[in-house]
Amino acid sequence: MDADGPQALCDLCLAQVCSSLEALCSRRADGSLGLSLAPVFPQEMADQLLRNMATKGILNDTTVGIFQNCKELRLRRASIRRCTVSAEAFRLALCPHRLQELDAAWASGGLTGANIVSGLASNPECRSSLRRLCLTGLHVDWESLVEVGVGFSSLQGLRTLNMANTDLTDAALEDICSLPQLESLDISCSAVSKLTALLRCKNTLRSFIGHKLQQLDISPLRCLSVLSQLHTLRHLDFSEDHFAVDDSDGKDGEETVRQLLEGSAQVLPSLVSLDISGRKRTSEASVRAFVEARGGLVFLGLLATGASSCEILTSQRNLKVTGEANENQVCEALRRYRDRECFIREALLHLYNLTTDIDKPRPDMLKLVLEGMQSQPTSLHIHLVATACVFNLTAQDLAEAMPVCLLTSTVTQLLIAMESFPSHQQVQKNCLLALCSDYILQDIPFDKYFAATLVINWLRSHQDPTLQRMAVAVISILVAKLSTEETVKLGKDVFIMKQLLAIVQQKAMAGVVDSTLKFALSALWNLTDEMPTAARNFIECQGLGLYEEVLETYYTEPSIQQKVLGLLNNIAEVEGLQGDLMEEGLLEHILSLLQDSEVEVGVRYFAGGTLAQLASRPEAWTLGDELHSNTVKQLHESIMTWNQLEREMVSYRSFRPFCPLLQTWQPSGVQLWAVWAIHLVCGQNTSHYRSMMEKEGVTELLRALAAHPDTHSDIRELSDSILLMVDQQQNGSASTKNHTEPQNS
Repeated sequence: MDADGPQALCDLCLAQVCSSLEALCSRRADGSLGLSLAPVFPQEMADQLLRNMATKGILNDTTVGIFQNCKELRLRRASIRRCTVSAEAFRLALCPHRLQELDAAWASGGLTGANIVSGLASNPECRSSLRRLCLTGLHVDWESLVEVGVGFSSLQGLRTLNMANTDLTDAALEDICSLPQLESLDISCSAVSKLTALLRCKNTLRSFIGHKLQQLDISPLRCLSVLSQLHTLRHLDFSEDHFAVDDSDGKDGEETVRQLLEGSAQVLPSLVSLDISGRKRTSEASVRAFVEARGGLVFLGLLATGASSCEILTSQRNLKVTGEANENQVCEALRRYRDRECFIREALLHLYNLTTDIDKPRPDMLKLVLEGMQSQPTSLHIHLVATACVFNLTAQDLAEAMPVCLLTSTVTQLLIAMESFPSHQQVQKNCLLALCSDYILQDIPFDKYFAATLVINWLRSHQDPTLQRMAVAVISILVAKLSTEETVKLGKDVFIMKQLLAIVQQKAMAGVVDSTLKFALSALWNLTDEMPTAARNFIECQGLGLYEEVLETYYTEPSIQQKVLGLLNNIAEVEGLQGDLMEEGLLEHILSLLQDSEVEVGVRYFAGGTLAQLASRPEAWTLGDELHSNTVKQLHESIMTWNQLEREMVSYRSFRPFCPLLQTWQPSGVQLWAVWAIHLVCGQNTSHYRSMMEKEGVTELLRALAAHPDTHSDIRELSDSILLMVDQQQNGSASTKNHTEPQNS
């Protein structure tokens, strides 16, 4: 399926199950969940459900309980990778299944390798059915297995075993190598000191991975002797972490590699894949000799060896190489080394250099970077370089050519990086640089509330002007995208109000007009839109006095004035705060803006909105009847001189603040501003606002206004025009529906 195409129905259904588990389940006495009415799932779908739960981070002792029902949910290929599952929950939920594969890499919750092996061995079917087992990152607890007389050798059907990053011992390796069908073994980053146990499976072992075996205590001659007896071996990984080993260490391993490369092709004759990445003493001459002697090679790992530029590699069409000599080698490294921080880090450094001046969209590269971040969630080194790569790959217009779902995942990962490394300035900067894109912020779906809170929290402890500008820009756009509920939550945070006002004050004192000031004003405007709590916080943070100064200081800057008046309009909509605006100097200044024909209509519009709201409640007006009468009169006269705007100047989340202004007893100036405003937005997007008008009773208010004998003709004319637009749009929708629906015969 195309990466940007619709999700499969199966995926959508499983996602719904995952999000509705509580509703679909009942609780057992131990607190675990069980599906109340479970149909018999297709077997592959049961595996997929478990995998989805693990991926979404919702698999735990409680939720894994649904798999205790082995008849309806039959597992074969189970994954609890990076999940928090206890030994008891594992035993009850997974061990009764006839498993063929189990991935328990990096599982937490006290689950050990011994718990898993003994649990699986307790099921006679699993002893023979289990083919693949991954225990990467777990504590093996071999002594516990010895005590109960159970070992890896109990799982006689095992063909593939991954014990990387464990405390695997030589004794446990002896037991493992007695498995009669063992074909693939990974003991990377383990405590193994000898490899002689491998001779026990020399006739079956086809793949051996021994990356970063730093406790290996075996001479090069003896090591090569053991390896050379693995007659069926096709893949050998003897790579090293080049960051962890200095030039004085690892000489035995380097010598083993040299002898293997320069030795006879009769040693390991079946070998078609060799990984020696990180072996810094590897020479191009040794690589050339090895490649020339083995015509069937399909893979060679040479990242961080200094030998990946060997000319002979370019002539091998079927040979894949990891290295740094070219783009293909770097991308191959990112594909193959997801679980190895040292190599992902190295490959990302080279990818960053490759993408610094990139001018074509590369979703394939972005996907590789994303996978690297996801596979190494706690690595600062990875995220430092990866976030810089993300910026390179999505800068300018490159993001617009990427699949939307890929960008959604990428942005989510950037937010996770910001949350995981809050005090690392360069990671935060890289993430902000990547996020500071109109296309990403406006058009890509992601958790915008989470993003806004992260950026706001970042602002609490950082004052860098460049980053501050980006952060404020991101917040400004995100706030406008939040739901009403999310904006309410954000508006309660007094800190963000203080922070944004501090930025406005800093810029105003310097008389600066820049994007940071404009973004801060926009964010404050959006935060207070129909948000009484945020509006109150604004006043309590001394925002009103500051805004009066800004309004006077920036009298020649309509873009600034419009944002300031927009916020004052929001405050004027809150009945309990209207008294705070009853300052004669402020209102007369706003009135002068309304009357000035040289001022842009956008500025006059919001000046009029503020005055209309205040004039709509005579009982709250405290500045005398003369100013009230003049305000109402000037509203009507000024509005009648405005031309309708073609560009979108404003949008509304609801028309509720307009309802009091549309009452038949209101002064004509107040009514006219509200009707003109509704006419403006409806004329630009009738379909969007029609349902809002119906739902909030605005349509009925307009009809009442148009029919009332005392309504001014200017208002009646605009009201009729709005109602006509709404009726035409409604009739057009009905007509389209009739044409598209099948007719009854």
